[in-house]
This record gives sequence, C-alpha cells and structure tokens, in this order.
Amino acid sequence: MTAENTTPKLATAGDYVELLKPRIMMLVVFTALAGLVAATGVTGQGINPVLATVAILAVALGSGAAGAINMWYDADIDAVMTRTSTRPIPSGAVPKDEALTLGIIMSAVAVLLMWISTNVLAAGLLALSIVYYGWFYTMVLKRRTAQNIVIGGAAGAFPPVIGWAAVTGTTPLDAWILFAIIFFWTPPHFWALSLVAHKEYEKAGVPMLPVTQGAKATRNQILLYTIILAPIGLAPLATGLGGWVYGVVAAALTLVFMYFAAKVWRSEAGEPDAGAAERKLAMSMFAFSILYLFGLFAALIIEHGFGLYFAIGGF
Repeated sequence: MTAENTTPKLATAGDYVELLKPRIMMLVVFTALAGLVAATGVTGQGINPVLATVAILAVALGSGAAGAINMWYDADIDAVMTRTSTRPIPSGAVPKDEALTLGIIMSAVAVLLMWISTNVLAAGLLALSIVYYGWFYTMVLKRRTAQNIVIGGAAGAFPPVIGWAAVTGTTPLDAWILFAIIFFWTPPHFWALSLVAHKEYEKAGVPMLPVTQGAKATRNQILLYTIILAPIGLAPLATGLGGWVYGVVAAALTLVFMYFAAKVWRSEAGEPDAGAAERKLAMSMFAFSILYLFGLFAALIIEHGFGLYFAIGGF
C-alpha cells in the first residue's frame, strides 16, 4: 500500500461549501427572495428587513441541508459518474456520517430560524421542501423511476411559496403560479443536460429518461413540457402579479426557450451517433433555461422591489 493511499485527504472550507450544493442554493435563494418581494408588492404587507434577511438565510440553510443529505445518500453513484466523482464524499474529503450529521443539524436550525423570524406556515413549508428533496426525491424517486425529475421537481418549486408565506402567512394563487413555473421548468431544464450525460447515469444505474425511454422520447418530452410551460410563464400577467416589465421579459424569454426546445426536438441530441454539434445544442438549451428562470424572477423583483410595476391594461 502506498503512502498516497494511507494518507487521508483533509477537507477544506471549499469542500464543505460544495457539500451544500451552492449553485442550487443560489437559485433557491433567488426564487425565495422573488416570492418575498412580490408578496410585499402585491399585498402591501411589509416585513422587517432584519426578519426578511433571517428568513432568506433560513432558506439558504435549508437548501444546503438538503444538498448535504443528498450527497450523503448518493455518495455511491457520485463515485461512479465522472462529473461527480470529485465531490467531497467520494473524493474522501468529507466522511459520509459527517455530511449526514451536518445536513440534519442545518435542517433543524433552518426550520427553527424561519419559525422564529416569520410564521409556522413558512417554517412548515421549508421543512416540507427539505424532506421532499432530501428523502422523497433522493431516496425514493431518483433510483426507482424515470419520472424522478418530474415528481421531484416540486422540491425546487417551493422556495417562492415559502418566501410569500414568510411575508403574509398565506399561500394564494400567485404564490402557486410561481411554484408551477419552476415545477414545469425543471423537466426540460434537466432533461437537456441528461441528453448529454445519459451514459453517466446509465453507468450509475440511475433511470433517467434518456436511459429508460431513449433520446427521441426525451426530446419529445422536452418539447411537450416547454409548450406547457409557455402559458404558465405568462400567467402572472393574467392575475396582475406581473406588469409590463415582466410581460416583455417573459414573452422574449419564452420565445427563445421555445426555439431551443424545437431545435433540440429536431436534432439527434442524445443518440449514440450524436456529434459535438448536437451535444452543444443540448447544453445551450440547458444553459439558457437557467437564464429563462432567472429572468422571470428578476423581472418580478425589479417590478415589486424597485417600484417599477405598471399594470397591463385589460388584466
């Protein structure tokens, strides 16, 4: 046995940050903030800035906690896939038990902070979102069904509802429209990536749609969910949640998203003989999908947070 094999790898601060899935956390925090700001603008109900900050911190901690639990449970398949093999647990930087303990403690702290700073409904929704991702998606769905992303997508859709509930203590239709946008956005977003990474999932035994149904069926589903998403993304205009700024941004981004979905649908992306152009197209759609979601929620923050909301006539 070599010295390299007997010397344990020491964890760095960066390893613990990565354990919390910071890229997902940023999106979760941003959409929760959008829900909080939109609720304030629509209802006229205010929230103390300090309490609002604590609430957003609680959402961030909850997201990180779910990420740590996910990495704890998925350490075996992360070690198999090339793109995840360097994560903190499979790389040997962070022990599995330590990751689980961190996830559980952070979950409790996050829910308690939300309860203290806002209300029991927001705290309950935060707890539900952690359990949904950390247990239901990770442990129940991911390795059992190709619909894991569809059903599990609800976990990432809760943050704007949590943000809304933190302000008002209620979850009206507008909050659930924001939920629906993220819910129906998740499948085309993730399946675009899985068209490129399907061999990795197959190697790890994860039944992602391209693995179980093939690339063509996946491209069909990407187009279908994008078509369903289009009117949902514009729904805030019908309820008055979104004004002119949102309308212009949503219409432009929806058209481009539809363009990418149609291009991917007509391509050979995900096929065994797919070339670099097809892989690049799928990854381009994946990257744009992030911009799409960011743009929609940023428009709501701009309108309701900076006093730039102008209602569209007729709604």
